[in-house]
Amino acid sequence: MSKHSFEDIVPVKRQKKEQRGISKNLIEFSVKKRQENNTTMIGHTSSKSRFGIWFIAFISIGFCLFAFSFLFGKAEIRVNPKIKDVVLDENITANKTLDNDRLSFNVVVIAGEESKTILATEQKEIQQKATGTVIIFNTYSTSPQPLNIDSRLEGSNGKIYKTSTKVIIPGENKNGVPGQAEVKIYAAEAGDEYNSDPLDFKILGFKGTSKYTKFYGRSKTGTIIASGFVGKAPVIKEADKVTTINNLKNSLQEKLFKKAQADSNGLILFKKAVVFNADETNLISTYNTDNSMTLTLKGTLSGILLDERKLTKKIATNVLEKYDNSDVFIPNIQELNFTLTNKDSVSLADAKNVNFNLSGSAQIVWRLDVAKFTVDFLSKAKGDFNKILANYPNIDSANLILTPMWRFSFPDKSKDIKIIVNYPQ
Repeated sequence: MSKHSFEDIVPVKRQKKEQRGISKNLIEFSVKKRQENNTTMIGHTSSKSRFGIWFIAFISIGFCLFAFSFLFGKAEIRVNPKIKDVVLDENITANKTLDNDRLSFNVVVIAGEESKTILATEQKEIQQKATGTVIIFNTYSTSPQPLNIDSRLEGSNGKIYKTSTKVIIPGENKNGVPGQAEVKIYAAEAGDEYNSDPLDFKILGFKGTSKYTKFYGRSKTGTIIASGFVGKAPVIKEADKVTTINNLKNSLQEKLFKKAQADSNGLILFKKAVVFNADETNLISTYNTDNSMTLTLKGTLSGILLDERKLTKKIATNVLEKYDNSDVFIPNIQELNFTLTNKDSVSLADAKNVNFNLSGSAQIVWRLDVAKFTVDFLSKAKGDFNKILANYPNIDSANLILTPMWRFSFPDKSKDIKIIVNYPQ
């Protein structure tokens, strides 16, 4: 029988305690391990769930952006039109008869006045007779009636006036329309009592005859009888008066020209296509109480109005090879040199045809029908861009911008397609 030391002898109770302790530790370790495993699995599952959510969100956002690109997509096309540089020296004829195929012209007539007040350097005794303009009518017969210079006219104010020139009054026409003639008049005596608003007139030389009631006169529309004066009046130097009149002429002509241009409505008026009439017979001098004189110049501008589109096509036909009647324009057409043939011998009011020359450097620019061009691109594929451009020989080049950039087709609404044509200024 072997001998055991005291330490080798373990009581039964102690052994049982130790066994229970080991079992307890094993159970705790097992529970802890399961908890750790569960925590790892939960963390792993949570990570996978978050990744799935972000992936779905990303796909959803991408889908929304893709969908919005079709709802709110835009297209911008910048077009460079076809341009041809030319040097012109063209003789052209325009006809007064309206014709869709031929270049026609109209005549514009505009009247106006311009005034300027000048301070006088001295005063002197003045006796000046009032002046005006009268239209005399003939309802007596179809035969013309001459009136000599200084023929006396009695105004409806009881004053006597005289004709400044000899005049012939045409006869009444076959439709009963009275013949009429315009004539300048002046007062029989000096003085402001002869100044008047528009008047009616009788011809004193016909008094007591059947012609007296058949011939009558009226002040020209828009005119008065003025400038009658007796007394001390301011006097200006003759050189100052001449300078002022010239300035009034230039200012009045420019004002009437601009007004004619503003009223032209698609027609063109060249600066040298006008005739301006204003001389000292149309000058009214008014003496003021502040030692000054007001000069008022009346004038009339007559001009030739041309249809700009027809004129441009006429030029294009003359200077371009194989012109196909496309819609074209010349940006600087107003700056071309216009010369009216035989200007001094042409009466614009009576002319049936006018001949003129246009010269200078110009650009002929092809115009683009933007509405039709836009419609041609609706819902078309991006790859059709150059194919559609090929149908427009009046376009030199064009650039396309589609937004968003990943679009592969044009919008289906015209408002979403912007066309910018780079016309020369």
